Amino acid sequence: MALSDMQAIHTDLLFWYQQHARRLPWRGINDPYLTWISEVMLQQTQVETVIPYYLKWIQVFPNLTDLQRSSEEDILKLWEGLGYYSRARNIKKTADILINEFNGKLPENVTELRKLPGIGEYIAAAISSIAFGTNVPALEANGIRVVARLFNCHDEVNQSKTKNTLKKNLNKIIQFGEAGALNQAIMDLGSLICLPKKPVCKECPIRDHCLAFKNKTQEILPVKKKKNQIPHIIVVAAVIRDGSRVLITKRLPDKLLGGLWEFPGGKVEEGESQQTALKRELCEEIGVEVAVGHHMEKYQHAYTHFSVTVHTYAAQITSGNIQQLEVADHQWVEISQLGQVPMGKVDRQISLDLQVDTDN
Repeated sequence: MALSDMQAIHTDLLFWYQQHARRLPWRGINDPYLTWISEVMLQQTQVETVIPYYLKWIQVFPNLTDLQRSSEEDILKLWEGLGYYSRARNIKKTADILINEFNGKLPENVTELRKLPGIGEYIAAAISSIAFGTNVPALEANGIRVVARLFNCHDEVNQSKTKNTLKKNLNKIIQFGEAGALNQAIMDLGSLICLPKKPVCKECPIRDHCLAFKNKTQEILPVKKKKNQIPHIIVVAAVIRDGSRVLITKRLPDKLLGGLWEFPGGKVEEGESQQTALKRELCEEIGVEVAVGHHMEKYQHAYTHFSVTVHTYAAQITSGNIQQLEVADHQWVEISQLGQVPMGKVDRQISLDLQVDTDN
């Protein structure tokens, strides 16, 4: 692609962006802290989902100092429902590092940013370009699709080599000092015009320079490696009551959903009945023997790499004292107070159903 085309793409794209940029609450605010929080929230999550979480976040944690003074549990509770909870835990870790080692300020360059927990290649480039004006390309899913079509790239975009090539191509378009605006323009073009299916090419401001449009390949690009079928797991959970209280346990910090509270239980192994699995899991996790009662409810949920069906059972402790063998903590909580502790989506639904049953 000729240099004149690169310059025209830059000009046309920024002109379009000035007219059609999405109005998002984290834009137009010259605050690296808020840029960081918004980019972490947006990772693997749709904009529409993020907006209410972001607005609530800036009310509770308007600055880095307020965030750093909070507990991990406070952060997880505010994050509840947004998913990918390691993001929230890493925000807390990074906040501590920034206060203690960086005088409460995010570093400007990509190399230093990438040393911080939870800040990968894309987020580092986004913060550096948007918040500090650094001349670096930042490509997320929307941008990858736009640039792959623009340069008619038929290599699998899941591959690191392909992503690096796409970044180099985008970098050729960026003119000094305008990387932040151009990176966001590319994102918005992918979100509004250059859609995954049936892109609206007639409204695209850079259509005349798009090699995929010229070659009529936009419908088959970008090329992605087919994903393997995700496994399905059967999980059992115990609802152990003591009057109006119920037993919950805290997941280990290095596990999936680490730091969140749940109803104790775990995976059903091959050849096990659900009742046997529940007894084994409670013995392994908290060192107690239980009598398993009636089946209560069934819940379905899909994670990124697997899906689960969770079966809940009423249960009673018959022997042993609760120990924290494979859990970080435990507590007996009034059912009416379960909403005050951070939980994953399935356990939150279990708690809500318990509250309905109790109220009735």
